[in-house]
Amino acid sequence: MHIDARGLRFDVIAGGPEHGEPVLLLHGFPQHAGEWNDVTPTLHVAGLRTYAVDQRGYSPGARPAAVEAYRLAELVADAAAVLDALGVDSAHVVGHDWGAVVAWALAAGHPERVRTLTAVSVPHPAAMAYALAEDSQQKARSAYMVLFRRPGVAEKTLLALGARGLRRMLRGVGDAARVSAYAEPMREPGALTAALNWYRAMSRADLAATGPVTVPTTFVWSDRDVAIGRTAAEACAGHVRGDYRFVELAGVSHWIPDEVPTRLAEAIVARVRSVG
Repeated sequence: MHIDARGLRFDVIAGGPEHGEPVLLLHGFPQHAGEWNDVTPTLHVAGLRTYAVDQRGYSPGARPAAVEAYRLAELVADAAAVLDALGVDSAHVVGHDWGAVVAWALAAGHPERVRTLTAVSVPHPAAMAYALAEDSQQKARSAYMVLFRRPGVAEKTLLALGARGLRRMLRGVGDAARVSAYAEPMREPGALTAALNWYRAMSRADLAATGPVTVPTTFVWSDRDVAIGRTAAEACAGHVRGDYRFVELAGVSHWIPDEVPTRLAEAIVARVRSVG
């Protein structure tokens, strides 16, 4: 289905019982709404209605050119506008990777729109900003962002030789078919640039300015995540004022929704049911 909001058109995959409690699913880089395909069946069995959104830059109809159009405030406003267009006052919000950043900021800035939050892989933005400033290991883990923020150079590097660099980055998601399902859309004209603009518009000040979260929250992190280290993960608790659960997955990579979808779905359902 398509959702028109803020002058843009977003692709949305809807599923589950029509009158179930709504769950908004926000994907990360360089994926799309399809990363939730193996997670949603368990959510549907639990009676939840899911809406997985191809976010700004990923939906072909929501791909503005200016880098400034991808600042965090714009991404959060998109999520709220999609809920408005769906007629949903508040939802259980789940985000992975960059989608987690949006979910955290939505919950912090608009708690009335978020019943519960399940953030996957990436901690509260202020915790991430702290780790980037203070933890040498996190700085090393995040060094790839220097490349991603270089217009033209990043695209050339990731898309050369049939998108070999992009495919190498995605190899943890599963078999070659699954890698291609994410890599091929990024080869469409303008798609990778739009996705990378999230990094180019990113400001450490914007991350650090994200306020505390007061809604019931679960943070799911995996100890083999090459991008997010333990310092950032454990700093997350200090930015949640509501009921908080930290779920650590041993032996799992960054690509949690692809690698262990049932375990992630169970954590989401447990969080949803915690509010009765």
